[in-house]
Amino acid sequence: MPQTLFFLPASFQARLLKNWFEIKWILLLLLFFIIGSQHARAQEIEELKEIFTFHPNKKAAAKDSTLYKSKLITAPVISYSPETNVGFGVGAKYLFKFKGSGEETRTSNMPATIQYTLNNQFILYSGFEVFTNQEKWVITGNLLFQNYPRLYFGIGNDSPKENEEEYDYYQLTVEPIVLKRAFLKYLFLGGGVRYNRIYNVTTEEDGLLETNQPEGYLGSTSVGAEFAALYDDRENILNASKGWYIEFTHGFYGKVLGGTNEFELTRFDVRHYLTPFSKRKDVLAFQVLGYFSNRDVPFGELALLGSGEIMRGYREGRFVDRGLMAAQVEYRLNIKNSRWGFVGFAGAGEVFRHPSDFNIGDVKPNAGIGIRFLLDQKEKLNLRVDYGFGENTNNLYLNIAEAF
Repeated sequence: MPQTLFFLPASFQARLLKNWFEIKWILLLLLFFIIGSQHARAQEIEELKEIFTFHPNKKAAAKDSTLYKSKLITAPVISYSPETNVGFGVGAKYLFKFKGSGEETRTSNMPATIQYTLNNQFILYSGFEVFTNQEKWVITGNLLFQNYPRLYFGIGNDSPKENEEEYDYYQLTVEPIVLKRAFLKYLFLGGGVRYNRIYNVTTEEDGLLETNQPEGYLGSTSVGAEFAALYDDRENILNASKGWYIEFTHGFYGKVLGGTNEFELTRFDVRHYLTPFSKRKDVLAFQVLGYFSNRDVPFGELALLGSGEIMRGYREGRFVDRGLMAAQVEYRLNIKNSRWGFVGFAGAGEVFRHPSDFNIGDVKPNAGIGIRFLLDQKEKLNLRVDYGFGENTNNLYLNIAEAF
């Protein structure tokens, strides 16, 4: 246990001491990275990375300099979040461009991760974004299959922590979206489908979830058509330093194709990136997230507050309801001539049953700090360690790529 830090407020000292186990994770990881970086030149790091990197079109790119040398990066994956505990697995990221695409076309990104966690969870996930030649079309979406124990505290923005109980379920989500460029260079319009099935749910006997029995708490199937719009002029998909990302979807879900509930779901995600100082590579990033559902919404489609991406510090699903509004700002400090970086972030969010119920006085705050280590200089891919604080809660996160 560390000695008392007299220069910090007593309340903050108490929280640090209470959560010293998680803080030691950060210090050990930081020490590991420092030792590793001190003994490895940049060239050696690149050589190590190449061991896990394959180039499917290597011979063709050698003969034709106009071809993008695609990359299939594979590596062991270790992650940590309060929802999963430590996770182990294999990750792959396919970075490519279609033949005939030049500098005007951004690199397409198709990642996939398979993990098993110390919370006995199995997770297969891919969130992809593919650009066709000259970015005339964008294909984006999500694929998820998981066996996931989750905590339940009740529904609403004021559910008490002492309500905590665990339930388990399987989930399969398939969501492909196809968009075509329209009107503006970086504006894309289109649509897609979304299939989300929650099944094999197990709950605590005579627990709060069994007592409340919200609609679809024992499982549901959502099948719907989505209208989608995307504006994306970021210069880099994995780690942007300038530009806007604005995504909007509105889905209509029914029983015609096998769904169990009829409802509508609207989501939007707005991000902006800028470099505040001309002589530095620091980045200031903003994000606003919205989630609104109505009609016969099943339990598995409710909005979840908290994650390793937004509202860091809160466990995912600490607060749930039909709607969510959340925002965050992050300052990304880059150390000159180094692979190292540090971040500071802060945000706020709230869940609600109806948009009219949103009250600025009831929002949950969060803040935190993080460490970055640059794994891939060309693609600007970082290893991320974050420690977030919320309202009477704090959590550690270890992952690859920025939170947003």
